[in-house]
Amino acid sequence: MNFIWQPKWHGQHKWWQRQSQRQRGFTLLVVLVMLLLITLVSVTTFKLGHTNMQVVGNMQLRNQTSAAAQGAIENTISRPVFTTVPNVAVTSYASIGGSSTNDIQVVTTPTCAAIQPIPNSLLNLNDSNDVGCVIGVAQQSGVVNSNNTNSMCSSSIWDIQAVATDLTTNSTSTINQGEAVRVSSTASCP
Repeated sequence: MNFIWQPKWHGQHKWWQRQSQRQRGFTLLVVLVMLLLITLVSVTTFKLGHTNMQVVGNMQLRNQTSAAAQGAIENTISRPVFTTVPNVAVTSYASIGGSSTNDIQVVTTPTCAAIQPIPNSLLNLNDSNDVGCVIGVAQQSGVVNSNNTNSMCSSSIWDIQAVATDLTTNSTSTINQGEAVRVSSTASCP
């Protein structure tokens, strides 16, 4: 007689192996899902960081072009010759970070908006700039309503526009600034 002894736990052992193999498959699935999630979080973080760097770079570029435009306006205002040759665009260049290259082009255009007479009542006789504008005593005779209370000076109102263009990216910043310049009362807007 052929008798093979088989322990009772032998069948249970196969059941345990099948459960263990199922658990290993499930563990593999969980690990793959976790790796996928970690990859997604990493890619999203990288993209957000890259986008933030672009935003900061654009803000810095805007600030640099705005500063160049403002500097060109201040340069124009510091030279009163712009009132004699208005509506003529002047091109200048600026560099970034002390480089010797022309990084930003600025086109400045002054435009006369209006000329307003300055009344004698607004002049300060203690100010040497105002004394030259004072007219003598007001006329008491002659043509009715011809009495003029305006001084010999007028205030010319200017709109000075500067358009700064970054020569690398072609991005632009436009700044307008109003300026009043004292002129003779006989002057007119060109």
